Amino acid sequence: MPPQSDTNVGVQALAAHRRCEAATGNCLKARHQRLTKKVSDTFFVAWVTLLLGGCSAYQFGAAALYPRDIRTVHIPVVRNESFRHDLGPQLTDALVKEVERRTPYKVVSNPNADSVLRCNITAQSKVVLTETSSDDPRALDSAITVGATWTARDGRRLMQNSLASIESDSTGFSQSVRFVPEAGQSIDTANQEAIDRLARRIVSQMESRW
Repeated sequence: MPPQSDTNVGVQALAAHRRCEAATGNCLKARHQRLTKKVSDTFFVAWVTLLLGGCSAYQFGAAALYPRDIRTVHIPVVRNESFRHDLGPQLTDALVKEVERRTPYKVVSNPNADSVLRCNITAQSKVVLTETSSDDPRALDSAITVGATWTARDGRRLMQNSLASIESDSTGFSQSVRFVPEAGQSIDTANQEAIDRLARRIVSQMESRW
């Protein structure tokens, strides 16, 4: 076999060196990709852990706002002493939705639940605020007044009103909403808004008072 020239030997050595560099580069690239993926996975796991931990803390914090010895709430149909008979069922539905949305409690149909939330609409009034030049109502207020009691099965009062005397049987709420007929608003839409606001306020009053 004839001896290789110095040129051929140099070319082969250079090619071998380049193959070695390429192999080393691929190895480093693969290692970098594995390291990057590992770091990304670690950050993802940490992010998910923090997210779940935050949700758990929020749920625990929300639940801590309410009496912990109560699990279920029975809400009878709201009594209605006003002449608008649809207000009772409307407030009942709004209360059920608000309790289940904001509190840790379950609303049940069983009267022997851990607690009972009773409400009574005592009045609904409409007041004209301004009139047009032809004496037609332009802006009006609709006001709804409600008395609420929340008691445990053993008779304990769970809802306290710091503004009322300790002898008061119920906590009073009053909500007014303004409506303008010329803008397409009506007494019905105003009453529904007042009902929704009352439900939120009543459920807020169910929070523990420290």
